[in-house]
Amino acid sequence: MSLNIIVLAKQVPDTRNVGKDAMKEDGTINRAALPAIFNPEDLNALEQALRLKDANPGSTVTLLTMGLPRASEIIREAMYRGADTGIVLTDRSLGGADTLATSYSLAQAVKKFGNFDIILGGRQAIDGDTAQVGPQIAEKLGIPQVTYAEEILGLKDGYVTVKRRLENGVETVKAPLPCVVTVNGSAAPCRPRNAMRVQKFKYAASPTEAEKLPEDRKALLEKRPALRLQEWSAAYVDADPAQIGLPGSPTKVKAIENVVFTAKECRVLDGSDAQIEELVKELITNHTIG
Repeated sequence: MSLNIIVLAKQVPDTRNVGKDAMKEDGTINRAALPAIFNPEDLNALEQALRLKDANPGSTVTLLTMGLPRASEIIREAMYRGADTGIVLTDRSLGGADTLATSYSLAQAVKKFGNFDIILGGRQAIDGDTAQVGPQIAEKLGIPQVTYAEEILGLKDGYVTVKRRLENGVETVKAPLPCVVTVNGSAAPCRPRNAMRVQKFKYAASPTEAEKLPEDRKALLEKRPALRLQEWSAAYVDADPAQIGLPGSPTKVKAIENVVFTAKECRVLDGSDAQIEELVKELITNHTIG
């Protein structure tokens, strides 16, 4: 059985390098000023998608991301690992979206995509930690959802079997296709880049990127359609302007405060048992531990 698989992924700010320019005055993230990475749990979801593709010959994996045009970087990264192609949903009017507006925009893109069997995505993004977008997309599409997935165990007779990792144990469930599955970070890590695929897709580019390329690279894109990444606008996916970006986002940031933790004192230990025992007793006494 061949499958049309959509992987929802996000290019997120690297939270290890957040500086004073990380936020704009309106309370939205200044993404242009921050190093960007592939959202970690979306890589876990990509691996589950690639396993489904491996087990079902003829299947295709399409990465769908919403963000700035530079988000095509993670599409190439996914293609190096086994994805077939990708779509960047990008438009100035989409900027500043909260989870409600984001899920609406992505759901509209999925509807425009048309025929699909399963949608996979990470449980949550590290720039928001809400775990809301995947379930909201399922609700807007009117299809079943499975959250906290750790492994897709199989697919048979139009049903997918999923192992869920919950707080107090493991649960195995079945869901009819099409459905949305959000994947935990405890799932298998994504496979590494494939050297042959890197050579094959390293020149893949979106229309925005293609505008800045030299003529020989543009000619290569014309010659090899597989290298052409798609860019969709809000209008292309028939999105209601009142439901996208800031106008469609009921969540507003009231204030932002930078909190810097500084040590009042430090202590150097020589590693002796006596000093370590004394430190542990002190930490227990002041309720730092225990």
